[in-house]
Amino acid sequence: MKREFLLNIVFLLTANLLIKPFYLFGIDRTVQNTVSESEYGLYFALFNFTFLFQIVNDFGIQNYNNRNIAQHRHLLVKYFPNLIVLKGLLSILYLALVLGIGWWAGYTLPHFSLLLFIAFNQILFSLVLYLRSNVSGLGRYRLDSLLSVTDRLLLILICSVLLWGNLVPGPFRIEWFVWAQTASLSMTALIAMSIVARRLPRFRLRINPVFLRYLLRESAPYALSIFLMSAYYRLDGLMIEQLLPDGATEAGLYASAYRLYEAANMVGFLFAGLLLPLFSRMLKEQTSVAPLAYFSFKLITLSGLILLVGAGAYHTEIMELLYDSGSAYSGRILVFLCASYLAVSGTYVFGTLLVASNHTRQLNYVFGIGLGINLTLNLWLIPSLKAEGAAIATLATQVFIIAGELWVASRQLQLRVPLTTWGQLAGSLLLLLAAAQSLNYWAPFDWYWSFLAILGIGGVLALSFVWQSNSIIDFNRKNTA
Repeated sequence: MKREFLLNIVFLLTANLLIKPFYLFGIDRTVQNTVSESEYGLYFALFNFTFLFQIVNDFGIQNYNNRNIAQHRHLLVKYFPNLIVLKGLLSILYLALVLGIGWWAGYTLPHFSLLLFIAFNQILFSLVLYLRSNVSGLGRYRLDSLLSVTDRLLLILICSVLLWGNLVPGPFRIEWFVWAQTASLSMTALIAMSIVARRLPRFRLRINPVFLRYLLRESAPYALSIFLMSAYYRLDGLMIEQLLPDGATEAGLYASAYRLYEAANMVGFLFAGLLLPLFSRMLKEQTSVAPLAYFSFKLITLSGLILLVGAGAYHTEIMELLYDSGSAYSGRILVFLCASYLAVSGTYVFGTLLVASNHTRQLNYVFGIGLGINLTLNLWLIPSLKAEGAAIATLATQVFIIAGELWVASRQLQLRVPLTTWGQLAGSLLLLLAAAQSLNYWAPFDWYWSFLAILGIGGVLALSFVWQSNSIIDFNRKNTA
């Protein structure tokens, strides 16, 4: 099982690292550089606005379904037809809510077409995640890995034609980017639906009010988690746009640094997607999750250390290389966000474990306090420090969240990260800092080679962690069957 876990995570990371970085830095970055800063800033703010209402769009169904299908795979036939109906009803309510509150918030008619398609894309994205939760819940992790990059691969192909194919007259518009997302997500949803449908002996949509109420009641704690996390993850971009006179421009600058934060979070999101069904299955079988949790925490925290040291050493150079608007100011935003990723990386392990072990209520207390901290700090810091203030608020929030999750895990699951793990991470940090300092002063080549060297040293450290680890549980092959 150690072998199976490592094979799955390596396959998952390889598939995503081949596709998603090219999308983020080849397509998304090019779109931002092509359209105006304020135009992309408006898109970023509208995207964050639609994300705030994910509690209605998803209502915790994805996590609830993933956990339950992983523990009781035979329930797919019973749950799937009802949950598809429920998601359709929630999607209609979500769309009405987004448009209604958007009108009340002051978004004008010219913005509504863009807002409508962004909201529809969120519905499609939520549908894809739900369909994938069935695939991973059934233990088909590698197939789920391929589905996780399908929409981005299709989006790369469509946007490449629009950006560089010279097939469409006129300058590139942000609306084209949104419509391309609609097309890629629609095709991915159809592919995922066909895969899940093949696992059903029969498929007929059902409307069972009693069972639908049961599903809503059971998924409610997960829905609250989605709402709280969406709020403290996405409020910053919206608040920048709303609180500042030049809000759209500042939101665009924040989005440029946030893109690298999202790229890093991709690794954590992949870990969580794989760990949730694994943890759920192991807990049902009463197998100790501690070795897997500690090993995963060590690996993903190391990724945060590597990014923080590398980006910290060359933050201005990175932003100036990637963006026409890159500067020392956006570089400082990047450093704070990379430090935030170091804090948030551990939540992808311990937050996922707490969801799998049905400690969502305690987790929601942590998220609720974190949201309060985030709101307070954003209101205080954004008017004076602008986008940099939002990045500081994000860092403070994520430090509190990981500290809270570690405390809940120690109280509820008696899991405490061993001192040896903390010692290995501290030693890795010192080694990376020493390497960065040496390369910065004595390397006879350009900074980007030094940056790649830091990443390479971090990769060697990760391989040494894998080689030294003797405590990962040997998962039965039936868990991946």
